[in-house]
Amino acid sequence: GIDNFTNKDRKVIVKGLAEREVPADKVTWSISTKETGNDLPTLYERINVQAGKIKAFLKQNGLEESEITVNPPSVSDLEAREWGDNQKPFRYIVNTTITVATTKVEAVNKAIFKQAELLKQGVALDSSYPNYEYASFQQMKPEMMSEAIKNAQKTAEQFAEASESKLGKIQTAGQGQFEIENRDENTPYIKKIRVVTTVTYSLDD
Repeated sequence: GIDNFTNKDRKVIVKGLAEREVPADKVTWSISTKETGNDLPTLYERINVQAGKIKAFLKQNGLEESEITVNPPSVSDLEAREWGDNQKPFRYIVNTTITVATTKVEAVNKAIFKQAELLKQGVALDSSYPNYEYASFQQMKPEMMSEAIKNAQKTAEQFAEASESKLGKIQTAGQGQFEIENRDENTPYIKKIRVVTTVTYSLDD
């Protein structure tokens, strides 16, 4: 739309919008599990078994060894803390996180819906969080910028016609910031990309 019009200098400032909805082409999925107890060697063994089951589950759902990272376990000693209730039923919490980084977005989505299968194997997930990205964004930028400028030009031409003027040259053009967000909270694997450009045209009689 028209952002500003100056009659004295005979120019018009307009904005052009370009939007796209695209499927995410990269996903990073973090899966965490934990074990609690008082014997560290036993807990380490149990957490490694849990991680092995998760890793096998991921491979069964089409993910490759190179796309899966099992992070070293971390230990929290509750008795070493200076605060909190000391009457706890266990001393140690051992956590580990398995991270999937892949372009196989569809395979990850299918695996997410099958997570209940891990419960049947005795694997209790502490957290499971996928983060979707559109890694090909840079390739789309020139096309979207061109579209935004064309849309700005259409608006300027309409204004020039309505004001019985002729549209002149571009005096200034400013690229707005690209915004990438989820289309909605239910489909984070669909991204909405948006950019607004601001263009100043001269007007001729």
